[in-house]
Amino acid sequence: MTLYRITGLVLFALPVAFNVLFFLLGRAFEYPDILRKPTDYILQRFAAGGKRLVLLWYGFAMTALLAMPMALLLAAIFAETHPLLAGASAIIGVLSGLTQAMGLLRWPLLVPLLAAQHNAESATSAEREAVRVVFNAFHQYVGVVVGEHLGFLLTAVWSILVSVMMLGSPLFGGWIAAVGILSSIGILAGLLEPAGWKPAGAVNAISYIVWSLWLILSGLILILG
Repeated sequence: MTLYRITGLVLFALPVAFNVLFFLLGRAFEYPDILRKPTDYILQRFAAGGKRLVLLWYGFAMTALLAMPMALLLAAIFAETHPLLAGASAIIGVLSGLTQAMGLLRWPLLVPLLAAQHNAESATSAEREAVRVVFNAFHQYVGVVVGEHLGFLLTAVWSILVSVMMLGSPLFGGWIAAVGILSSIGILAGLLEPAGWKPAGAVNAISYIVWSLWLILSGLILILG
């Protein structure tokens, strides 16, 4: 019961923290819409946010790292009944948290330096252009490729594996597993945004809300036993 309750608390706390910080970033930094703005505007808004914005980004990145112990705890719950699936879900869940954290950590660890250099009064046009090149390179590769593309893919696969294990569990049942699978399919839709499918971003965002509710409900089930 201790394992169940600890896992349930993590499942409940992680999506709550994730969504609270997501909301605060939206208020303070126009996130995620700002990602589609010009680089000059992004760096100016970031510099204006000060230390509070850096702390918000750091906290947001830490919620991604919490996915790693969450995956290990859930794997431990299903280890006896589904050893192979549980092992696979542990590995994929850890990689999911790691890739998303790598994408998010550029904001509190790299972008403050770039924003300061870009917005310095003494900066020349060439120096500002160099900063923009560095920012866009990290934004595209670390953010889009690693954090979003791999992060979305691994999160969806992990959620599907967990949902399959829930299907055969008398504790969870089929309905909670179905919610997990449907939200995972929606998260995968985010992979189509770089290909030009415009609704992909909205579908992905809504699916993450449903995914968060799925985690919260699963956590409550484990807490209540």
